[in-house]
Amino acid sequence: MLKDITLGQYFPGDSVAHRLDPRTKLLMVVLYIVALFSAAWFVSYGLMVLVLAGCIAVSHVPPKSLFRGLKPVLIILVFTGVINLFWTPGETIWHWWILNLTREGILRAIFMVMRITMLIMGTFLMTYTTSPIRLTDGLESLLGPLKKIRVPVHELSMMMSIALRFIPTLIEETDKIMSAQKARGADFESGSILQRAKAMIPLLVPLFISAFRRADELAVAMECRCYHGGKGRTKLHVLRYRGIDYAALALSLIVVAAVFVLRRFGL
Repeated sequence: MLKDITLGQYFPGDSVAHRLDPRTKLLMVVLYIVALFSAAWFVSYGLMVLVLAGCIAVSHVPPKSLFRGLKPVLIILVFTGVINLFWTPGETIWHWWILNLTREGILRAIFMVMRITMLIMGTFLMTYTTSPIRLTDGLESLLGPLKKIRVPVHELSMMMSIALRFIPTLIEETDKIMSAQKARGADFESGSILQRAKAMIPLLVPLFISAFRRADELAVAMECRCYHGGKGRTKLHVLRYRGIDYAALALSLIVVAAVFVLRRFGL
């Protein structure tokens, strides 16, 4: 299960998606979310599926990596589907006890599961094709105007970058600790919920110690390199918009406009 958590991983490549400016990808994700939550019927969702499929094809990211990343949230998808399926008012198709299956519930369950699935896959696709450093630079550039009201934009961007960077590291560390504990006879899978929670204590203690040790080593390394925040800091790679970035943003705006038009006509 831990190996299925792919958030924060970066797949190096030279595809069109990899070459896009990180600011472009951040804005595209925002527009993608707006279009996704504005979709109202099968035609709109079909358009969003085509858009996501096109982005996956352009990025050259293996689709199985995106689907593998959905496994940790499978329980959330099932729970969301069941809640919308049996507790949505409308035309009753089947009823038993507190369960009320309606036509509207079936449609809402389908749309909600599709929406969450495509939302996760779309955001994962951005992290797969953008290194944490470039993602930090893009976010800091987009939030730059907030510096005028003394918002610590650089520090917030740096914290997000470090968090994304260390998610795969901590997952790998957790997997190693679990394997070591299992070799010593620990059981994390059987027993009641309370017993499983108690079995996690030998796992959490060394994991927290390892995380604090890594944080201390990172702080020392940053101090040794004379890091003092973003003031007066220069960048090795300066972000510049190119023609491909403007074209990608234009296509994103067209998709959003198309979804709103389809919503207007009930599609």
